Amino acid sequence: MKKNMGNADRVLRVVVAAIIATLYNAGIISGILAIILLVLAGVFILTSFVSFCPLYAPFGISTCKMKEKE
Repeated sequence: MKKNMGNADRVLRVVVAAIIATLYNAGIISGILAIILLVLAGVFILTSFVSFCPLYAPFGISTCKMKEKE
């Protein structure tokens, strides 16, 4: 797997996952919506740690900075 996520993308995903977890723990979201959002938060955390988003690959999207060749 080639990395296709930059630092800003990774940080944003972790922040969104933390917000979802906070909303769930505060009881603001519940039921099916909570389950769906918690699964999404888990995917965000996982993809942030491995720096690879499977949805970016088929579209050729990459938020990584490209290293300049010397």
